[in-house]
Amino acid sequence: MNDRLPHEKGFHVSWDQIHRDSRALAWRLDGKGPDDGAWKAIVAITRGGMAPAMIIARELDVRTVDTISVKSYDHQAQSQAVVLKSPDKEMMGDGTGILVIDDLVDSGKTLELVRELYPNAHFATVYAKPTGEPQVDTFVTGVSQDTWIFFPWDMALQYVEPYRGKD
Repeated sequence: MNDRLPHEKGFHVSWDQIHRDSRALAWRLDGKGPDDGAWKAIVAITRGGMAPAMIIARELDVRTVDTISVKSYDHQAQSQAVVLKSPDKEMMGDGTGILVIDDLVDSGKTLELVRELYPNAHFATVYAKPTGEPQVDTFVTGVSQDTWIFFPWDMALQYVEPYRGKD
C-alpha cells in the first residue's frame, strides 16, 4: 500500500518558475545553432512546449516558430504517441538548424517519434525524467521518474481543503 499523498511527489511549477527555467534553457542554447550559432526556426511540441518555445524564441531572437502536435496522454495516462499536425515540410527538411522545444521529457516516446521525423534537429526540454533523457540534447532540470510535474497552465488558483485536518 502506498501511504504517500498525491502532492508529496508533485513538483509545482509557477509561471515565474517556467519563465526563469525557459530563459535558462535559452542561455544554454544561445550560440549553439549550426548557422554561426543561430537557429533557423523553433518548433514547439504542443501543447506543453508552446510557453517555453515562446520565451526561448524571444530570448534567442528566432522569428520563425511552428508547432508539431503530438498526443501521448489520455487523462494523465500515457498512450501511443501520434502526430496530429506537422510543421512546414519545406522549413523542416531533416531538422538541420531546427530547435524542437517541449516542456518535459517523461518516457521519451514523444521525442522519439519526432526525432524519427527530423533526425538532425536539436531537442531541448525544460525538465527531464531519467527514462526520457537519452532523447534530449539539452535540458535544464532533472526530476525523478515518479515525480508528477504540475504546470501552471494545468492549475487553477482556488482554495483547496487540507488533506489532513480542517484548519
